[in-house]
Amino acid sequence: MPLVDPFARVPLGSTDVTVTRLGMGLAPIGGLYAAVGDVEAVTAIDEAWRQGVRLFDTAPLYGAGLSERRAGAALRGRDRGDYTLATKVGRRLVAGSHDPSGMWAEPTRTVTAWDFSAEGVRASHAESLERLGLDRVDVLHLHDPDEHYAEVVAGALPALAAMRREGTIGAVSAGMNQSAMLTEFARTGQFDCFLLAGRYSLLDQSGLADLLPECERRGISVIVGGVYNSGVLAAPVPGATFDYRPAPSRVLARAQAMARICSRHGVPLRAAALQFPLAHPAVASVLIGMRSPAEAADAAAMAAVEIPDKLWRDLVGAWLLDPEVPVP
Repeated sequence: MPLVDPFARVPLGSTDVTVTRLGMGLAPIGGLYAAVGDVEAVTAIDEAWRQGVRLFDTAPLYGAGLSERRAGAALRGRDRGDYTLATKVGRRLVAGSHDPSGMWAEPTRTVTAWDFSAEGVRASHAESLERLGLDRVDVLHLHDPDEHYAEVVAGALPALAAMRREGTIGAVSAGMNQSAMLTEFARTGQFDCFLLAGRYSLLDQSGLADLLPECERRGISVIVGGVYNSGVLAAPVPGATFDYRPAPSRVLARAQAMARICSRHGVPLRAAALQFPLAHPAVASVLIGMRSPAEAADAAAMAAVEIPDKLWRDLVGAWLLDPEVPVP
């Protein structure tokens, strides 16, 4: 058996909200880089559910509302107490057709606009519920507030704290691709959990320098996303991406060296990449993006792979992991 049961439920911080150790990231079903379609999106969630996943994480940004609509279509008929749903605030949908990022393959005639005001947070939450067709979300993340710290502190964070007191949401969170600002947020004492993307993986443990120990001390849970670093740890082949850009040659070489060691032990690299973050005591869950039933089944299979202790020792011995980093 793996170190942890991927479908066991654990609490987020000191809240009553619980999550499975394996969660489903719903950016891909919003048409991230390639069209998915309504049917495939719903069947992907159905397969994740069949496998045992009960944490689903979406956002208005994902497909400019498509991900939330599709998540709602898949989840509305299920007992609301059986799963945990997270969405995000900080970007609201407005009329428009130009996607400057080029990330979303299915146009919706809407685009996102930044808004971390208190009024914007409450309005964004209400709009998400309408798209989802549900009466609540459990976790509300501030979404990529990198350039908006002052606005968050003055408006968004007090609004989220009030919504938690009112019982509108169960947990206050922020999701980012950096750990430094999340660490500052942790020190406010207002957060129950964080979503840290790409900064605690086999290739990048920078979150271990600040956020993870701070969260462990404060009893704040961390949900780790981006454990494949956008692709290179899923398939370290020429042309693979690292943080949504072509992987630098040194990063690709490092991932390939890890893959060779994993192969010697009969373990897929993506299984090691998925299970690695769960060894840290502050980490509650790992989010894997899944765009199809096949990807949902694969994520569940990778979470269940038994990984021998010697694999981790060999990664350390090859200078591919720091010996001080916790491993399963």
